Amino acid sequence: MHFLDDALLPENQQKLVIQVAPYGPQWIPGDSDDIPVTMDEQIQKAVDCYNAGATVLHVHVREADGKGSKRLSMFNEMLARLREAVPKMVLQVGGSISFAPEDDGQAAKWLSDDTRHMLADLNPKPDQVTVAVNTSQMNIMDLMMDGDFTGTSFENPQLQAAYQDMVVPSNPSWYTEHIRRLVAAGIQPHFMLGHVHQLESVERLIRRGHYCGPLILNYVAIGGSLAGLNPADMLEFVRRVPDGAVLTLETLNRHVYPMTAMAIALGLHVRCGIEDTLNGPHRERMSSVQQIEHMVKQARLLNRDIANGDEAREIYQIGQFYKDTNDTLARLGYTPNRRPGERGTPVRHFQTA
Repeated sequence: MHFLDDALLPENQQKLVIQVAPYGPQWIPGDSDDIPVTMDEQIQKAVDCYNAGATVLHVHVREADGKGSKRLSMFNEMLARLREAVPKMVLQVGGSISFAPEDDGQAAKWLSDDTRHMLADLNPKPDQVTVAVNTSQMNIMDLMMDGDFTGTSFENPQLQAAYQDMVVPSNPSWYTEHIRRLVAAGIQPHFMLGHVHQLESVERLIRRGHYCGPLILNYVAIGGSLAGLNPADMLEFVRRVPDGAVLTLETLNRHVYPMTAMAIALGLHVRCGIEDTLNGPHRERMSSVQQIEHMVKQARLLNRDIANGDEAREIYQIGQFYKDTNDTLARLGYTPNRRPGERGTPVRHFQTA
């Protein structure tokens, strides 16, 4: 992304889109009093988050017993009710489906490729499904510090070991087919990327014609072979993102607050919610709604406007796709593909009158 002389002035930045992840599938209900369990509670949580200022909802679903649901029928029910309760909100289904631990020794059990592809069959369809690119370790314990999980199920060594070994399976044959199915269903892929090499893979997808549409990204700074907390890494990722993309910063635990402050100042977008942290800046427990309110306060201190639901959908270009590879490269601000026999750096040619 380019930063022109006036790029840090808030009146020249996009209005802030706040993503919220209020369902916390890695936690069990006893870990927090802010975990909605019944369907009514889950819907009300979305309403409360929207009223607080969030316009993108990261969706997971719990069964009545509190465990993460792996039934698409439950997701269908939740999506239908959310469409009525928060019609302006962008509904973003987590591409892992749900991965709540079911007992002390079991956690983060990922579904088969065929089952994950069924996300394209959700009805009503969500606006987005998150897509990881390239198989990688997802050891969220890397960035867990003393006090981050005191009094929760994460104090259990077996659970910690399970999350240390958690892997995000996303090989090229899978994500290429998954993106094809999502687009065919009119669902926008929301790319969850942990470093510039995954961004390079997405660029190759676009250049080879496997995806033609808006580039909506999360920079996922959660450690364990994904990005860590070094601001220099974040800034290099930001620099490598094309100008026509939309970038949100995501991290975990108390790191959420300084990292999102930087993102807001830079004109990026932010994510918060109990899936990312149960705690506030001083290790006080902070609900998803309180975290959203904190993001709104930070934005107001920097004079950054908050997007409403319609504005967030426009920024995210929900429902839009592009006609072909050349159109996509041009809209995103990437240099065009090389033409046969062309030497040097390809430059976009414009006809003059």
